[in-house]
Amino acid sequence: MRYRFLFEQMVRRELRQKYKGSLLGVAWYVVNPLVLMGAYYLMFGVVFRVVQYEDYPLFLMAGLVVWLFFSQSLLSAAPSLLDQGALVRKARFPRETIPAAVVTVQLVTFLVVLALLGIVMVAVRGTLAPALLAVPALLVALYAFVLGLALVVAVLHAYFRDVAPILSAALLPWFFVSPIFFQVDSITHDEWARRLLTWANPVAPFITAIRQPLYLGTLPGAGTLAYVAVAATVALVAGRALFARMQAELAVVV
Repeated sequence: MRYRFLFEQMVRRELRQKYKGSLLGVAWYVVNPLVLMGAYYLMFGVVFRVVQYEDYPLFLMAGLVVWLFFSQSLLSAAPSLLDQGALVRKARFPRETIPAAVVTVQLVTFLVVLALLGIVMVAVRGTLAPALLAVPALLVALYAFVLGLALVVAVLHAYFRDVAPILSAALLPWFFVSPIFFQVDSITHDEWARRLLTWANPVAPFITAIRQPLYLGTLPGAGTLAYVAVAATVALVAGRALFARMQAELAVVV
């Protein structure tokens, strides 16, 4: 709270730099998932017909926007301390502010797109139900989860410059095993695969939990809600602890 003005200024600057010189501005954050949705709908919903969900483009979109917030936050946070190396060396302030500002910028654009998607979901799917009231709490949990991981990758990349390339390479297969194109419950032929995709993939319950009220108008299961709460708490506490332990030499390594 003592450095909230600095944090606000960092977020404002990141937002300005992110869309500087862009004609569409934040609209690019809408265009990106729309293009991906069109490509994957053509592939999985038309060419191969491996899925049979109603309003499949909306089903895809709800998963894609959560994934894009998750992946873009981590990719942007990884080099953030190095990008702000001059500030880290010259000023005394909580270094967590830097990756936190990056994640918050991604959150702002994510919320804009999610709000638009929510309006379309309610209009097309008729999912205006009490379950939607759970979405803000789920978004807080998602933000805490992503922020915790962002602190980890940011401080590790400051010391070990291979972290960002490894993360970038890992996100591609991670994307395809996340429940974006499918629902995990639809995997009935292999119980081990279903459990692996559900519980061993930490982002999967967040995608499921946020998509279910929007797409189906129902609350996620108790197990999913418990997983989301625990994962968010563990990620944030562990990320903060690791960052605090390793930040002493940041002014030297960046």
